[in-house]
Amino acid sequence: MPTSTATPLPTPTPEPTATSPAAAAEESAPTDGFGYLAARASELAGAIVDAFWRFLALFTANGGGTPWTTGLTAFSQPVTTTDGAAAVPVDVLRLARQATFGPTPQLVSRIAELGIPGWIDEQFRVRGSTYTDLVKWVPNDYCSADRSIPNCWQNNFTRTPVAARFYADATLAPDQLRQRVAFALSQILVVSGASVNSTAGIAAYQQLLLDGAFGNYRDLLGKVTLHGAMGQYLSMADSARSAPSENYSREMLQLFTLGPVQLNADGTPATAANGAPIPNYTPDDIKDLSRALTGWTLARSGGRTDWTGNDLSQPMVLRSGNAAYDAQAKSFLGTTVPAGAAPADSVRIALDAAFNHPSTPPRIAKLLIQSLVTANPSPAYVTRIGWVFIDNGKGVRGDLKAVVRAILLDPEARGDEPRGRAGKVKEPVLVMTALARAIGLQSDGTSFTLRDTALGQPVFQSPSVFNFYPPDYPLARSSGLVSPASKLLSAGGTVALQNFAYEWTVKGEPNRGDWNYNPGLPNFTGTAPLWGGWEAVANDPDRLVAIVNLLMLNNSATDAQKQALRTAALSITNTDAQKQARRRAQALLYIAATSPNFLVDR
Repeated sequence: MPTSTATPLPTPTPEPTATSPAAAAEESAPTDGFGYLAARASELAGAIVDAFWRFLALFTANGGGTPWTTGLTAFSQPVTTTDGAAAVPVDVLRLARQATFGPTPQLVSRIAELGIPGWIDEQFRVRGSTYTDLVKWVPNDYCSADRSIPNCWQNNFTRTPVAARFYADATLAPDQLRQRVAFALSQILVVSGASVNSTAGIAAYQQLLLDGAFGNYRDLLGKVTLHGAMGQYLSMADSARSAPSENYSREMLQLFTLGPVQLNADGTPATAANGAPIPNYTPDDIKDLSRALTGWTLARSGGRTDWTGNDLSQPMVLRSGNAAYDAQAKSFLGTTVPAGAAPADSVRIALDAAFNHPSTPPRIAKLLIQSLVTANPSPAYVTRIGWVFIDNGKGVRGDLKAVVRAILLDPEARGDEPRGRAGKVKEPVLVMTALARAIGLQSDGTSFTLRDTALGQPVFQSPSVFNFYPPDYPLARSSGLVSPASKLLSAGGTVALQNFAYEWTVKGEPNRGDWNYNPGLPNFTGTAPLWGGWEAVANDPDRLVAIVNLLMLNNSATDAQKQALRTAALSITNTDAQKQARRRAQALLYIAATSPNFLVDR
């Protein structure tokens, strides 16, 4: 099994074939950082063979292994035929990467059947994922008064049950687009389990984002502001007029709405005459805004009044008699809260000022584009989506459903040919879910939570309110381009990613330790792979390569790459036809999962 001391794969040697005009144009573009990464994929054919021979000994031995008698169903969709896979438009596969947690045969068939606009509209109506059953408040005294919940500490004070549910739903639930948008929002409106030690609070907060994914951003911002989990995370809970906390007010401006500097409609910074960015707010704005948000405290549950009764799953409530609220006049962002205004009105005026600021539409538009489609949207793309944020066509500002539809149907998101600047590196969460969906994992999600920390992205537990990576993290070997998720591609993270792919494919037997049921998490079932579907096709090398190319490589493999994959598959032999087929599929999935074609979405 690969480890951190494993010999690195040999440097690929480019195929000595003629470069197409399109490829030559992309490779010559000086700022095409993603084009460079994608161009490396053209070198994969030689690397496939080199990598394959290193692992060949693991597959060729006859006998051994565990018989697979799971009875799990095989693929049945038409795209699993060789001709059907090749015929799927690239843009259908691109949408599956942008708007879901990874392509599956069923998903690809459905998008092709409905068309891209029709599938998006269907997704707006679909529900399936939920955290509501995890929203059970438990007192902070380790359940000394109520032992009705088994293993109370483990189950009710960590992110694990919520993160596991996220992965289970991301892998299997039908409302893929809602979940992708909620995941994007969770990285903008950050609450982290690193500081919020309440499973119920984390679950309720993520349910809020899930419910609001296609709602109005202003409504969502209001609920986020007063949510108990956010109140604890950014110190708005118990912020009092005698000592107002500036934490939430600062991050609400800096991260949740307008951002630190003024933006043009296209998302580029507005500058003063001397070329310097123009600040959006001052320390005095933050100070008075924090005064407007005083007076709130965490809700209590179970009839308690002490700290053990804090219920982070509920909206915050006002302190008795408004004793902690600053009722004096406050001014910020060109807006004034009059003296004597009620606490709820004070919050409303504050949030309206931030929501209606001219920098908010382009900033939120760009962040959502970066999460769903491309790390480097053109200024024109940001402008178009920003205008939809301002007005959905019916005079409504902040309509997220309209914004998401516009993002996914924009000319820069659609089309069969990727543009030079287009694309983004898959973040680790999407690497895991895309591979799991391609394999056909049936999972309660706990196995993912044992992996995501090593990969640098433990979902719902970011290291700070700034998320796992900044949106402006620079892309190597480019001029002015960014690649946010590349922040996680350290040497250690890359090794962990390789090991993850290896262990869930080559070593992906049903009795894996990290796939077993965890008795510490009631109602969880473990993880099982649907290798039966792959076993039904993998002894036909052309069909196997076609399906791997479809689900993992966006139908982008060159003829040389497909031939190398075919050669690798044929080199794996076993007297047991079922084992031979499974091991061929596992090997090709591993090779694909560690290739630039898979790790860079274009």
